[in-house]
Formats: sequence, C-alpha cells, structure tokens
Amino acid sequence: MMKGDYFSDWLKRFSHHLRMRNYSYRTIKSYEGSVKKFGYYLWIRRNEGEDKLHMYWSDFSKARLDTEVDTTPVMINDFLAYIMALREYKPATLHRIISSLSSFYRYCFKQGIIEANPMTGVDRPKIKEQELKYLKHNQVVRLLDTIQDERDRLIIRTIYSTGVRVSELCSIDIDDIDFEDHTIKVKGKGGKIRTVFVDDETLEQIDRFTAGKISGPVFVGQMGKHISPRTVQYIFNKYAPAGITPHKIRHSYASELYRRSKNLRVVQENLGHSSIKTTEVYLHTDVDERRDVYRKYFPLSDK
Repeated sequence: MMKGDYFSDWLKRFSHHLRMRNYSYRTIKSYEGSVKKFGYYLWIRRNEGEDKLHMYWSDFSKARLDTEVDTTPVMINDFLAYIMALREYKPATLHRIISSLSSFYRYCFKQGIIEANPMTGVDRPKIKEQELKYLKHNQVVRLLDTIQDERDRLIIRTIYSTGVRVSELCSIDIDDIDFEDHTIKVKGKGGKIRTVFVDDETLEQIDRFTAGKISGPVFVGQMGKHISPRTVQYIFNKYAPAGITPHKIRHSYASELYRRSKNLRVVQENLGHSSIKTTEVYLHTDVDERRDVYRKYFPLSDK
C-alpha cells in the first residue's frame, strides 16, 4: 500500500464508484456514513489512543479521516465490538455497517491499494433480532376492508399484490402495466428492471382508478408527477396498525407466497433480491407446518 491512501481520498472514490453502479442517493449516504465511522475510529485509535474513544465518539468534529485505509481483521472486530457495546444501534443498522465495510474493502482490494481484504478475516457477530412483525393474509384483507378512500386502499393492495418496494410503487406508469399478461414492469434498486405479477381484482381496480388513461403515473402526486414515498408512508400511518410499514406488507407478500409455494427462488426473483440470503429473512415456518413435519418425521411421533 502506498503511504497516503487515506479514508479522506478513497471514500470519495468509493462514493463515485457506487454512483456509477446506479446505487440510490440514500444507499450511498448510508454506506458513506458507515465507512466514515470506521475511519474516525481508526484515526482516534492511531492518533489519540483507545482511552480517548468515548470522548471523541460523542463529537466527531475533532476527529479526522486522514488515516490509512489499510487495517487488520482484529481492528475491525474491535470496532464492531465497541459499537455493539454502546447499544445505540438496531440490529439492522449493525448489519448495514458490516455490509458497508465489506463493500468498501472489496472495492479497495480491487483497486490495488491494499494487499488483502481484512473483512475476510472478520468474525461476523450474531446479532439477536426481534421477530419481524408483519400481517398474515386475512389481516391484510381486513385492513383493506377498513379503508374507504379508493386511492389509499389501492396503494396498500398493490404493494401486497406485487411485493414491490415503495420507491418501485411510486414510479409505476400506466404503460408499465400489461393488463392482458397480468404483469407490471418496475424499476428496482440500481435501475434494474424486473417483472412482477398482479392478480385480476387488483388489475381491475387499477383500471377503474386510472379511468381509461393509457400513460402517466398510476398514482399521481403534486404537479401531476408521481406520488412521493413520503405520501405513501403517511397513508400507512393513517390506516395501518402501529409498526406496520410498506416494507412489512412486502414482508407479508413474501411470507404468504413462500408458505404456499415453498419456492424460495421465485420469491427471491419476485422481490428483486440479488442474494437469496436477503430473501430468507422474510420467511416464516408456520405452526401447522412445523406440527405436520414433527408428526411425520420425529421418531417418537411415529405411529
């Protein structure tokens, strides 16, 4: 590694790399924030000492990023142990920090500024997560039945019917929908286009709602443009039970589709996940299925 390969320089290049790969603004900022925290951590450890960590951690204004990106798995493990001990981060945030560092150091290794990727030697901490709250099919149907407003009801129904992300829902145009083929083309993360499927009743409701138009946004927001994710969030806050977000309805879609089909690969592709590991988080084994498997396979239950 050349001396002077600092976080202050390579974080900018890493961000540009993510933009070139069509990562969203929000994702890039999340990755930047995670890598910055680790850069500050290294600078403090190298320049001020471990005993000054807590003082600097509450105020990064005095910390700097002019420290070399090359490091060891031990130092990264120390960093993860430190932030876990703070108990300030939700499990999802800790996972995101680890993912961000993995992406950053994979990029640095490919650029040739480090001789080895330190993340390959990092112990991934097992982070206890609360079971993700979501609605079962009959609960989603009851929720829809309580909503009188046609647009608001259709927004929630479309997310459940297709499993799309909020950003994908908001960007759907009428000409993205094939009413004969029962499909919708959506633009996912990284600008990737995928096809999702939609049921007859939801399609009929979309057709009525759009009143015969053949182009333009399905859900119209201000100035005739697409509806904003913030508006969709407001709709959920207005009608849905506490804790039920658009993402949780997407979770309901994935759980119901897998429970009935047992086809994890199809669920993965429908959700637009690049890794099947991501999809597995959404899946649940219901009590009836577990009972049936126990009775069928456990030897003491053999009759």
